[in-house]
Amino acid sequence: MFDRPLPTIYRDHMNVDLRPDQRAMVKRAIESGRFSREEEAVQEALALWEERERRRLEILASLDEAEASLARGEGRPITEESMKALAEDVRQRGRTRLAAERNASH
Repeated sequence: MFDRPLPTIYRDHMNVDLRPDQRAMVKRAIESGRFSREEEAVQEALALWEERERRRLEILASLDEAEASLARGEGRPITEESMKALAEDVRQRGRTRLAAERNASH
């Protein structure tokens, strides 16, 4: 259809259809001064999506490492007793931290 490449202005553009509620949200954000253009709202949404995906991949990598660790026999058994000890340790660390914060603020 085109005998020559599209101009640069059209090469990097993408059309996205938003639901009415999404369009309204973008419009409110622009009206409130949060963004000056629709593109800024979409760029922020994509940045948040990228961050969420990065965290998801980190979690998956951690799970893979945990499974490998268990396969190597490096895990520790979880029993009712070990869970109680862990809960008490967390409570004690919380109390210690809270006391230190109270002392630092006085």
